[in-house]
Amino acid sequence: MMQSIELNLIMSQAITGSCLCSEVRYQVDAIAPTAAHCHCTMCRKFHGAAFATLVPSQNFRWVSGIECVREYTAENGTIRSFCRRCGSSLGFRSKGTPVDQMEVAIATLDQDIQITPEAHIFTNYKANWFQLSDDVAHHREGKS
Repeated sequence: MMQSIELNLIMSQAITGSCLCSEVRYQVDAIAPTAAHCHCTMCRKFHGAAFATLVPSQNFRWVSGIECVREYTAENGTIRSFCRRCGSSLGFRSKGTPVDQMEVAIATLDQDIQITPEAHIFTNYKANWFQLSDDVAHHREGKS
């Protein structure tokens, strides 16, 4: 889960993404040039992995399968979107953030993108079985 950052967006032709079963499809007009690996407990559980890699987007919109999109609102007000059919984790929003600014799960993008994650965040909560072994910045809490 990325903290508020000033977005210098990569403009592109429409960037698309989808869930595992392809029932849910989305499109964004722009994404931030950076991403972060989030190790918070909620992201780990939601994505079923050591961390979630999320990238902020602009002009996010569902293209198809909206009837299969479900949202989970955590106690802290964060909202996570997923496909009810295949269970794919699709995106994340902080409380009060409009849908059109969803942070998308980078692994659900359909195209290759030129982004290198710039940080591991919330490493205080990382899985004990995962070792940080890259040169990417590590932040014990959110991105500072």
